[in-house]
Amino acid sequence: MITADLIVGNLAELVTCEPSLGEGPLGLIANGALAAADGRVVWVGPQSRLASEVTLTLGGRRLDGRGAVAVPGFVDSHTHLVFAGSREREYAMRAAGATYQQIAAAGGGILATVAATRAASVDELVNLGLPRLRAALAHGTTTLEVKSGYCLNPAGEVKMLEAIRRLDELQAVDLHANFCGAHEVPPEYKGRTDAYVDVVVKEMLPAVATARLARYVDVFCEEGVFSIEQSRRILEMGARHGLRAKFHADEFVTLGGAELAAEIGALSADHLLKARPEGVARMKEAGVTAALLPGTAFFLGLPYAPARTFLATGVRLALASDFNPGSSMGLNLQLVMTMAVSQMKLSPEEALLGVTLHAAHAMGLEADVGSLAPGKLCDVALTDGPNWRYLSYFYGVNHVRAVLKRGRLVTER
Repeated sequence: MITADLIVGNLAELVTCEPSLGEGPLGLIANGALAAADGRVVWVGPQSRLASEVTLTLGGRRLDGRGAVAVPGFVDSHTHLVFAGSREREYAMRAAGATYQQIAAAGGGILATVAATRAASVDELVNLGLPRLRAALAHGTTTLEVKSGYCLNPAGEVKMLEAIRRLDELQAVDLHANFCGAHEVPPEYKGRTDAYVDVVVKEMLPAVATARLARYVDVFCEEGVFSIEQSRRILEMGARHGLRAKFHADEFVTLGGAELAAEIGALSADHLLKARPEGVARMKEAGVTAALLPGTAFFLGLPYAPARTFLATGVRLALASDFNPGSSMGLNLQLVMTMAVSQMKLSPEEALLGVTLHAAHAMGLEADVGSLAPGKLCDVALTDGPNWRYLSYFYGVNHVRAVLKRGRLVTER
């Protein structure tokens, strides 16, 4: 008998996202149940086998799923969740036909967020971040990457990372910080990008690494921002400080970011709207995950990444929200799945894997999250609907009824 301190039973479907544990690519168990101990899954299987294989410890909890569909807690592998200010005026200007240059000239764009975030304290950033995280959790997200990159100076970037650390301690969603000091060239370094790269490499990275404030390093590798050579320098120096690369690549221009990701062995290359298929094929060979962000294309009215072309290379494909105030103001990964299926022609199975197991790979966390296999964290979203396909099929509503994080009920409606 397996001993557990939590049993979740009476599930219409248990989606493990581990093919070996059930039927099909999602490892589906009809009329399933799961058991956990000390916050980790210890057993999954059909309800009919539960009583003969699992015993509940004295004081343990038995949770009635009431016919819910259980899926792994969602993993959002690309967000800019910590920022101050708001840019809804730009949203209206863009809808009226304003260009990026016109919006910037009117005081908008990323530098508007930089000004507001530089002026905010750690406490203010934390207070702004908490309701955003409550919204993400309510929609089923239990693990989330958060980037710095809205201060673009040494003290400000450390401030953002400290806010991320505090947010991680104050609420249930597990946060993993990504140092993105090379998100943009700050106004005081306009025309002197190499000099700013020196600051990132010589001042910011050592400070971040010494304080252990980040797990990853990011750079906006894009024409007019940071070149391939500048990006390589930042990412390689990040690696020397123990930070894994997860970076913006080939979003607006075919610059070679996908190839750079393969060369340096990044965890993921993100966006990739203009990536070459042969570059993505090199990513596949190097084990790099392609993280696609359909919410950005949706919000900006841009073409979507050619997901099926990328999948033909065999690359692992993750989906993320890219939550940020300028180009993707949304945290709902259920809606991201809908976009991926309807606009990028992913199968519903590919979309669900994109926000669970494959997203965990994009963060190097696949040993702990992304699927409901014994040994992994008991991060579970209990959802309404007759089957798991409703998550992306019936859009514009929140299907999540309750969320378990590390075996603890953390939100319920």
